[in-house]
Amino acid sequence: MTNEKNEIINGTVENLIYSNNYNGYTVLNVLLKDGTNLSVVGFLPGISEGEQVELTGTYTVHPKYGEQFSAVSYVRLLPQKLSEIIKFLSSGIIKGVGPATAKKIADRFGEESLEIIADYPARLAEISGISEKKALEIGKSYVEQLGVRDVVMFFQRYGISSKFAMKIYRKYGVTTVEQIKLNPYLLAEQVRGIGFSKVDGIALSLGFSHNDKRRICAGVIYCLYSAALNGHSYLPKDTLVEDVVKLLDVDEGETENAVTSLVFAEKIYIEKHALFDAVYLPVYKNAEDYTAKRLKAYKNHDYTNNKKKVDKILALIEKQQNIVFADLQKEAVYAVMDNGVTVITGGPGTGKTTIINAIIKVMEETGKTVFLAAPTGRAAKRMTEMCGVEAKTIHRMLEVEFKDDDETTFFGKNEDNPIDCDVLIIDETSMVDILLVSAVLKALKPTARLILVGDSDQLPSVSAGYVLRDIIASGTVKTIALTEIFRQAKESAIVVNAHLINRGQYPELNNADNDFFLVRRDSAFDIVSTIVQLCEKRLPKAYGFDAVSDIQVISPTRKGQAGVVALNEKLQAKLNPKTKSKKEKVFGGVTFREGDKIMQNKNNYDIEWTKGGLRGNGVFNGDVGYINSIDTEDETLTVIFDDKEYIYNFSQADELELAYAITVHKSQGSEFDGVVMPMYPCAPMLQNRSLLYTAVTRARKLAVLVGREECIKVMVDNKSEQKRYSGLQKKLEEQL
Repeated sequence: MTNEKNEIINGTVENLIYSNNYNGYTVLNVLLKDGTNLSVVGFLPGISEGEQVELTGTYTVHPKYGEQFSAVSYVRLLPQKLSEIIKFLSSGIIKGVGPATAKKIADRFGEESLEIIADYPARLAEISGISEKKALEIGKSYVEQLGVRDVVMFFQRYGISSKFAMKIYRKYGVTTVEQIKLNPYLLAEQVRGIGFSKVDGIALSLGFSHNDKRRICAGVIYCLYSAALNGHSYLPKDTLVEDVVKLLDVDEGETENAVTSLVFAEKIYIEKHALFDAVYLPVYKNAEDYTAKRLKAYKNHDYTNNKKKVDKILALIEKQQNIVFADLQKEAVYAVMDNGVTVITGGPGTGKTTIINAIIKVMEETGKTVFLAAPTGRAAKRMTEMCGVEAKTIHRMLEVEFKDDDETTFFGKNEDNPIDCDVLIIDETSMVDILLVSAVLKALKPTARLILVGDSDQLPSVSAGYVLRDIIASGTVKTIALTEIFRQAKESAIVVNAHLINRGQYPELNNADNDFFLVRRDSAFDIVSTIVQLCEKRLPKAYGFDAVSDIQVISPTRKGQAGVVALNEKLQAKLNPKTKSKKEKVFGGVTFREGDKIMQNKNNYDIEWTKGGLRGNGVFNGDVGYINSIDTEDETLTVIFDDKEYIYNFSQADELELAYAITVHKSQGSEFDGVVMPMYPCAPMLQNRSLLYTAVTRARKLAVLVGREECIKVMVDNKSEQKRYSGLQKKLEEQL
């Protein structure tokens, strides 16, 4: 990254070396006025050979190609000279116009050629060989090219990048500027990632009044979407109105009127609850309604069951594995056989894996096809390892596709093309949001069985809904709550302390020889320094852990002196220091270096991988791997996830982040041999029991807390969690 001041250059586009029509990334040569030929790169959609351009950006030096100009924006200066016009028309940028046709047009209309094409395209039919139909097609193609550039120029003045401008253009086409001028708030509602404040700034600069109805309606939609990102399926009407008034500084009555008009337009829905009106975006209301309806259908379905045969199979498993099933474990298997939907919940050491394996065996022995799934790639991998049967991510199982630049999600598996299984077992269900569980139910055959396994005391899903807790709390679905800690698990202080924390009791911290202990430190500096020492030397020496692959630092927060960002910087410096032999590249202010431990931060189902002679596609949010190599010439990173090799372009680097330290939320669904966690004050909403419990249960062999004991007590004592507005429990109770 560079902090140099932007410069402005002028010249003529000589050669268009590369152009990505989808996102506008372009490599070209520009002939400057002094005769210098300069290589230019950047997101420059619509630019073409022969054009005179004014470019804004900075000079950089590429290791292979030498000096380049990295452009952040450009202004099109239409060619004036006849030779420039011919070169421009000959570039192929206009559909149907090649060098021969370009010369004919220039010969006929001279320096007015571009004006004729744009404003009077029918006149091109005056030229021999150009029909009236072709003339209009040429005019249309040219206008489309002008449209792309006009859109880019329009949004540049508001600080919106060329890359985002292309995204907007793909949404609205050649009438983009006109549509946005009529109602810029469409961007906040329909184009992800721009942000309401920026859209609001555009609207106000265009002369929209402070209390314009379109502004207030957009504020309502924005507040509901923001609430969904914080886990809420809806907002109480009074809360919503209060949020909008605060956001926009508008009148409460005007906001009420906006809500009413949006209801009439069916852009939002209101449900009557006992104490308030619940305001929903349609997608979340529909997901809740459908989920409740499908769970009712499964409950009412009659599932035949041969209990004697099940008992024989369980007895055989006990004999083969030299185990004895507890009564509650057997009850869980019987429940699955008798019910369309069953919930199995419990903390660590309570035998959930044993039950899953027993269910798989019983179902297969009775002729049923069993599928396993989990919400994240790491959770699916762990499930595969524990059960010896392939588990897929839920998205992969549903054959997800993203369209419209990842704006819209489509699932290949649905009511018309259901999942071909008799039994579906989903692990880590506490992480599943309402939209995803609704999609699963749409794809499940009406006669299938669904088994939801998870720990209802762990953190809920990041997105909207409280699915597992709502289902359990409704009392309408058969639920087996496992509470007994089995003998082997009782020997682990991790398991014992996790249950103590969950019951609101302080963990036992005195035995340093056990697998759970506290290293007392007071200041943030000492806490971070100790964590680095533990990871670099002390734990690898004492336990034989690999400092990078076996140990995971987990922090409650991203920010702050003991947050993920600061910890990653310190851990990277010690565990993978800068050397002459290691290539590195800076993205977004973060240095990525060969050998770095990294995490994928979004699902990418298209990226290709290779493993030996095998090939495939897909990497998943939460997958952890390392950077094998960085090629600054080809501008690629080679990343290894689970022995699979992936090639990332530099433009895809925003999908990766350093992972020496990760947040508790990012750790969900994973287990690590060693977990190290700072205990230092942070935002009160991040210092609660559920978060501490979730972090501790990520440790397989060792959990080390570093910092202040009072922080542990604060988290254990704080049972309160951020209120989540979810209507699934109510709808289940009404349905069932």
